[in-house]
Amino acid sequence: MRKSGFVLFTMVLVVSLFVLYGCPKSADVSSAPETQPQKVEKAPEKSAQEIAAEKAAAEKRVAEAEAARKADEERAARERAAKEKAAGLQPIYFDFDKSFVRDDAKAVMKANADYLKANPKVTVRIEGNCDERGTIEYNQALGQRRAAAAKKYLSDLGISAKRISLISYGKEKPVCTESTEDCWQKNRRAELVAAQ
Repeated sequence: MRKSGFVLFTMVLVVSLFVLYGCPKSADVSSAPETQPQKVEKAPEKSAQEIAAEKAAAEKRVAEAEAARKADEERAARERAAKEKAAGLQPIYFDFDKSFVRDDAKAVMKANADYLKANPKVTVRIEGNCDERGTIEYNQALGQRRAAAAKKYLSDLGISAKRISLISYGKEKPVCTESTEDCWQKNRRAELVAAQ
């Protein structure tokens, strides 16, 4: 009997230990308050002055980009002219709305023909150009007539027409962008570009 009392006591002790250590502990209570969602404030709307200032700044950037583009075109035209001069070929210039080779251009065309005769492997592309006045279509046709007149003149001087190609840029490739007679005169030209 004593043995059964001991077993009973041991069982009660084991059950008590399970009950004491097996019970969940009390929940952790934090004293920190819950965070509220933050309100997102909208940016204040821009005033008319701010909008106008931004528009003016954007227009200024566009104007600066256009000026830089024109400066690049003029620089490229000057470099092309320098390269052609070094190659022995010179451009010729035309009167307003005309496509015949002027008297002052005949000596230049003779020098161009002499260069081409001395360099028989060189072919040439004649690029007809116009000033900014007139429509795109009209200037394309005028540039083509100017290039054709230069080609005929070279052919008459003994250069094979097979060595000459033509292209008209109309008013698309100005070497000068001012609206003055001096500038327009520089743009009314036929450029001779050498190729090997």
